[in-house]
Amino acid sequence: MNPFDLTGKTAIVTGANTGIGQAIAVGLAQAGAKVALVGRSDMAETRAAIDGESLEIRADLSTTEPIQRIVDETLAWSGQIDILVNNAGIIRRDDAIDFTEQDWDDVINVNLKSLFFLSQAVARHMLPRGSGKIINIASLLSFQGGIRIPSYTASKSGAAGLTRLLACEWAGQGVNVNAIAPGYIETNNTAALRADPERNAAILGRIPAGYWGKAEEISGAVTFLASAASDYVHGVVLPVDGGWLAR
Repeated sequence: MNPFDLTGKTAIVTGANTGIGQAIAVGLAQAGAKVALVGRSDMAETRAAIDGESLEIRADLSTTEPIQRIVDETLAWSGQIDILVNNAGIIRRDDAIDFTEQDWDDVINVNLKSLFFLSQAVARHMLPRGSGKIINIASLLSFQGGIRIPSYTASKSGAAGLTRLLACEWAGQGVNVNAIAPGYIETNNTAALRADPERNAAILGRIPAGYWGKAEEISGAVTFLASAASDYVHGVVLPVDGGWLAR
């Protein structure tokens, strides 16, 4: 048997319309999973890249309002939920001294609050079955402070903490909760950094691999954590960062 085979499994991926989320959804589908794609905008591009069954669920995770609908629509479509990837996230940049309450709340609501309550809603289906995989997308900012992104750093540190807490509570009931911490990846969220010559050069100078990561380079680690190959892996925050944290 191939321990990485996801045939017969159903996954929910949030923020699946672009970037890392899109790459994760495609990777899970390539491993055999049916994928429910959750996002605020059109996901035709993601669906076209998936050679398999997919479901599009339009939802804005800036509030918890759509969470139960996401679960209900996925169950109505597939009858089960085996994998949840909490990838949806936003970022706001400003000096800490000038950072607004609105920018704080907006980021925390998407990156942390909805992550927790969607995990809770999905776990209510997984725990009685005694199986399931929840993968949170954390960040290097789960380990480091960063600059000019206070709410993002707080949310990603919180995502790492929740990953460990939920693993402690649910590992004994058959549900694995882990996280991936992407390094500097070419996405919309990092466009401003890549466009800044000084910041871009400083970042590249610290990455041992010598380049910004591609979104596709995250999907293999997620597939591992979604598969039977990781059945004894609980509460891990796995950096996929080109060696950044080793520097």
